Amino acid sequence: MKDFLAQPETPQGSAFFEELLWVHSRLRKDLATVRRLAEECREGRPAEELQDEIASLEANSPLWRLKIGCLHYCHFVHSHHTAEDMMLFPRLRIANPELNPVIDKLEADHKEVADLLRKIEATAQALTGSDSDAARERLSGELDSLGDHLLAHLDYEEKNLEPSLRRIERL
Repeated sequence: MKDFLAQPETPQGSAFFEELLWVHSRLRKDLATVRRLAEECREGRPAEELQDEIASLEANSPLWRLKIGCLHYCHFVHSHHTAEDMMLFPRLRIANPELNPVIDKLEADHKEVADLLRKIEATAQALTGSDSDAARERLSGELDSLGDHLLAHLDYEEKNLEPSLRRIERL
């Protein structure tokens, strides 16, 4: 690791890390929106009050919009993690073998997030035709669990991968 980190940062590596930060910022922003909508739906906020805030999704029901937004978000997170697992992490393992324990943890996190996303997708699917307090509560709780885990994961990834990512020449 010391030899690798003694190398200067590369323009490609720095650009890649900045792109990773941008993707993570979008994940954080969207997660905050989805969590807020879940909480508001759980609390029974009237549909009319939610419509302006979720205008980017097209449907008539805020609950349906929440469902579609959750499914879209879940797919995006899963795609991002799959790309990291298949393209980024193998390259980092070669470039800096001392990162292997960090990458092992990140890959385990990805599996846990995938499990949480599957639960959320199933719960969101179950909201079709159901506007029960129990369904709202279950979705809100699952989103809170995902949010807590995902935010910690993003912070850990950025902190631990930045020095190596900034020195990579290409993926």
